[in-house]
Amino acid sequence: MARALLGLLWAVSHLPLALQALLGRAFGALLYVLARSRRRVALRNLELCFPQRDERWRRALAFEHFQWLGRSLLERGLLWYASPERLRRLIHVEGDVEFAQKTDDPVMDAAMRRGRLRFGGAEVFARSEKALPLVRAIHKKGYAFFNLPDMDFGQRDAAFIPFFGVSAATLLAPSKMASSLKMKVQPVIAEILPGGLGYRVRFLPAWTNWPSDDPLADARAMNQWIEHEVERNPAQYLWVHKRFKTRPPGEAAPY
Repeated sequence: MARALLGLLWAVSHLPLALQALLGRAFGALLYVLARSRRRVALRNLELCFPQRDERWRRALAFEHFQWLGRSLLERGLLWYASPERLRRLIHVEGDVEFAQKTDDPVMDAAMRRGRLRFGGAEVFARSEKALPLVRAIHKKGYAFFNLPDMDFGQRDAAFIPFFGVSAATLLAPSKMASSLKMKVQPVIAEILPGGLGYRVRFLPAWTNWPSDDPLADARAMNQWIEHEVERNPAQYLWVHKRFKTRPPGEAAPY
């Protein structure tokens, strides 16, 4: 099954991006109908984060999100298999580039790893691995470290920090690691552009007062910054992720 899916992604990757975008949005619309459990997660997240909005608005946003999600899934083949020249034409980088999750399926995991590492100069570390190899790569090799800090990884090394007014298990490790390794932290935002226009990757100015000596304050500032960016482009945020799965003691599960 996984090999057949990879073959499909490879074949689709050769199509013009405008056609891939059309197919991806249609695929996402189909997912909205068929993937009922993830649709419920997305709608629940939107209800928690935008209680001031009515249900019609939230459903419209969820449907739009699934269409972007469909594109994201279908266009993985393009990002994994296209030539460097084609990717340079499609990926529009903005800002100052100061610094240059494993699946359960070994076939898909190997394909993802090959796609991410095919241009060299990088390593991938799974969440299940210990931190020491990562620290060595940063400290001794001078690698930049790209991290998605707004995922629910459970209570380990996390604190409950508001995210759109809802307590969310938020990692303290980014602040602690940046502080201990004296790292600069530069936010990066990636967006899918309409049709065949490609993708925009914005490298924003490095944060000047982050990390501080207070990991809790850093986590709060980080969540507030992410909220601001989500409000700029809410349909492309990953609403199908169970961001509020981990709850404070005694609080009911929201999903």
